[in-house]
Amino acid sequence: MFTRIGAIALNTFREAIRNRVLYLLLIFAVCTITFAQVLSLLTVGSEEKIVKDFGLATIDVFSVLTAVLLGITLVSREIEKRTVLTLLAKPIHRAEFILGKFGGLVLTLLVNTVFMSIWLFAVLAVKQMFDPQLATAIVLLFLQFLLITAIAIFFSCVSGPILACVLTLALYVVGHLLWSLELLEARLASEGARLLCRVVYCLLPNFSNFDIKGQVVHGQAIDPAVIGFAFLYLAVYGSAVLFGACAVFQRKELQ
Repeated sequence: MFTRIGAIALNTFREAIRNRVLYLLLIFAVCTITFAQVLSLLTVGSEEKIVKDFGLATIDVFSVLTAVLLGITLVSREIEKRTVLTLLAKPIHRAEFILGKFGGLVLTLLVNTVFMSIWLFAVLAVKQMFDPQLATAIVLLFLQFLLITAIAIFFSCVSGPILACVLTLALYVVGHLLWSLELLEARLASEGARLLCRVVYCLLPNFSNFDIKGQVVHGQAIDPAVIGFAFLYLAVYGSAVLFGACAVFQRKELQ
């Protein structure tokens, strides 16, 4: 089982690194991180904090775009090219196909994130602003990328690429604004309405669990419990999303 999943993951990774979109996003990310030095001179505030914050935000945005743009086509492209029929004709379970695709994109995102992180640390080292604590923020961002990847694959099994892209990006935005749902819940008088808000809050992905950029940039101590909860949240929520993707793909008509 793991051998088959690994083979699919490796093949997916090879296909992804040949994708021109990946390199285009990497080039833009490198240019944006480098541009942070110029931006820090044009804005009011600590130059070091601006460069760090802008660099982490760049890694976040461009990795999310990579996960979405590559993830939404992983399944649909195989179905359109009919290659999935040839692959599934072999002793490969449909769930193994989905997990293999997920593993290949995770490997791609890992290489992508490491490359951008090295560039950011190099820029900071040149500016004598090197801060190893940024690695903690990047690790949690990477956990966020894994969850977004799982969501993108789920939607790619449910709908076409365009709708999957819109839905994934919409959940990414909503997942960073769930704090507003808590405020709404506190203002509601009806117990039923508050319960509905709580249910929606629990069902939607909460990406703020992976966002510690502000604390790291401002030199605040990070509670180890926050990091542990982020790993736990990814394991539980991510597994549920992947299980849903496997269940949907199992029933999907491929003819």
